[in-house]
Amino acid sequence: MKLNRFLLLTLLSALVLVMAACGKKELEDTLDWKVGSFQATTQANNSFSTDEMKGKVWIADLIFTSCETVCPPMTRNMSQLQKKFKEEGLDVEFVSFSVDPKVDTPEKLKEFGKSHGASFKNWTYVTGYSQKDIQTFAKDTFHTLAEKIEGTDQVSHGSSFYLINKDNVVMKKYSGTQDVQYEQIIKDAKVLLNEES
Repeated sequence: MKLNRFLLLTLLSALVLVMAACGKKELEDTLDWKVGSFQATTQANNSFSTDEMKGKVWIADLIFTSCETVCPPMTRNMSQLQKKFKEEGLDVEFVSFSVDPKVDTPEKLKEFGKSHGASFKNWTYVTGYSQKDIQTFAKDTFHTLAEKIEGTDQVSHGSSFYLINKDNVVMKKYSGTQDVQYEQIIKDAKVLLNEES
């Protein structure tokens, strides 16, 4: 009789632990890349710092306004993503870092964003730093390139969307150009929004 009671209690305890684990969702296979401290100027000519993003869930990408390849479709895809987050009523910020800061003035970034459907309510475009600064930041934070291509006005850079948690850690990256995983990004962002910072 005592053995049966002991087994029952053990099973109940195990069940409670399993249920608790099921209730707490966590992202799998996270990147865990720390976002570096970075100062910039926004499309509205305001100051911006990645340090100010702490406590928020945000999505970042790398673009430039005279891009002839991936940036226009990436920005349209990000605009779609922004709309989907709005429909879901989720509080997420978007940040696009220019990889051509000498050319991309705040005015140019504003025009570029507008032309591709960006809403500036929660989407910030940034510039106002050196090429070397963004090259280092892209390498250290996003593990990707941001290098001027010799003899052209083009820049080689990553084309991913990066999901960043409230502690300013890059958790996931997704294609920003083709087969964008809109639903997966939203699902993953919901997990981060429910985490305590």
